[in-house]
Amino acid sequence: MRIPIEREGGFPLYQQIETFLRQSIESGSLAAGTRLPAVRRLAENLQVNRITVETAYDRLEADGLIAGRQGSGTYVLDVGRRTPAKGIGEKEVWPLWQQGPLARVRNERFNSPQQVAGGHPRPINFGGGIGDPHLLSFRDFGLSIQKVIRRQGDIGCSYGDPRGFVPLRTTIAQILASQGLQTTADSILITTGSQQAIMLAAQLLLRPGDVVVTENPTYSGALDIFRSLDVLPVGIDLDGDGLQVDRLEDVFRQHHPKLLYTIPNYQNPTGICLSTPRRRQILELAERYNVPILEDDYVGDLRYEGCARPALKGLDRCGMVIYVSTFSKMLMPDLRIGFLVADGPVYDSLLKRKCLSDLATSNLLQRSLADFLSVGRYQAHLRRSCRIYRRRRDAMLAAIGRHLPAAVELTPPKGGFYAWLKMPAGIAADDLFRRCCREGVGYAEGSQSAVDGRLPDLCLRLNFAYQPEDEIEEGIRRLGRVLGVLC
Repeated sequence: MRIPIEREGGFPLYQQIETFLRQSIESGSLAAGTRLPAVRRLAENLQVNRITVETAYDRLEADGLIAGRQGSGTYVLDVGRRTPAKGIGEKEVWPLWQQGPLARVRNERFNSPQQVAGGHPRPINFGGGIGDPHLLSFRDFGLSIQKVIRRQGDIGCSYGDPRGFVPLRTTIAQILASQGLQTTADSILITTGSQQAIMLAAQLLLRPGDVVVTENPTYSGALDIFRSLDVLPVGIDLDGDGLQVDRLEDVFRQHHPKLLYTIPNYQNPTGICLSTPRRRQILELAERYNVPILEDDYVGDLRYEGCARPALKGLDRCGMVIYVSTFSKMLMPDLRIGFLVADGPVYDSLLKRKCLSDLATSNLLQRSLADFLSVGRYQAHLRRSCRIYRRRRDAMLAAIGRHLPAAVELTPPKGGFYAWLKMPAGIAADDLFRRCCREGVGYAEGSQSAVDGRLPDLCLRLNFAYQPEDEIEEGIRRLGRVLGVLC
């Protein structure tokens, strides 16, 4: 056991040992039943007198934190988790570098009903950003992992190619080709989720003070990345056909942005799909004003109705677009395997940043995913997920029609995970938040995805993919009860 000892500080050594063990026990770092080192051994390790350790142990035992067992040793007792006492000589304030912006972030209150609704005996959360992981056959994916470990041994569990496992990149290229995006394994970089892919592109292309153009509202995780890099997001509103392209040229002229970040398919959070003519217009303007495009296609496969629309990358003929996608949404969140597609010198620059970030994405998971994809399980899983999510979407739309006031505005999503609701005028966000917490229903508030933190109307994003149909019905009924009081 390593206990920090300050021999010049003026505090008795026994008291330093006692304080360290007390804080460890009360914080739960030393769990109940943990056997403490024998007095002689701890004294030798710390190079102190045995009486010093005995005194510390005696004081802890007197306070009911530890107890000795005849012929067995000294053990931590079950005292429950307490607020640890302040350490000896511990400062009342943090160092200067931990004050200011860092302290403000630490003290922010994150008002999200999906967190607070956890106090309800049966919380129903529509606020998450993932699909239902229970739809995945964990047995099948487990067999793929076992196969890699059994057949590939040390190779499968060592560091892999920083670009990603070649067979996996090849399979991804084949999947993308079936979706109309022609590419090769050499243009694909495996990342640790799509979040890392967005971060790599943003770090490479943006500098403090630069402008990035986005839809408004947009994916809050991307906004967090941009703000962390001290760049300025400029938002363009959406209509039924997606980003309002007629405003894009004026924004390009006025702000001279260094990047356009867009989610063309089933946009997060609104669920809107960008029309094909506007996709071509965006590419034309980006080429004319030399603005690279970061295309986030996080759930483009989940189409429930309407025709498939080409990815911007599929229409790109001169390397303007970096395409980002992920398997985490469709399979399981903790898989953390995403990828990007980039052509030209930018690929090597992204690869270098990837190596600096984490050397390489998990080789074991990549090889296991490659095996899972190669036997056609992914396509079968995708088809099944689309059927189930379509039913859940329809169940939510029907429940909204039954239980929510007619003044609530909804654009039925044609794919993806989310329903986007605009609340009637006059409802206060804080009041709705508190009442929904009491009812045990969670949602994502639209302002979390707004470029400037504000939207002209109070909007909610509801995830219909994660919950089964009976939970969807009950959750919308609860929301309806709240709105019935407020409207």
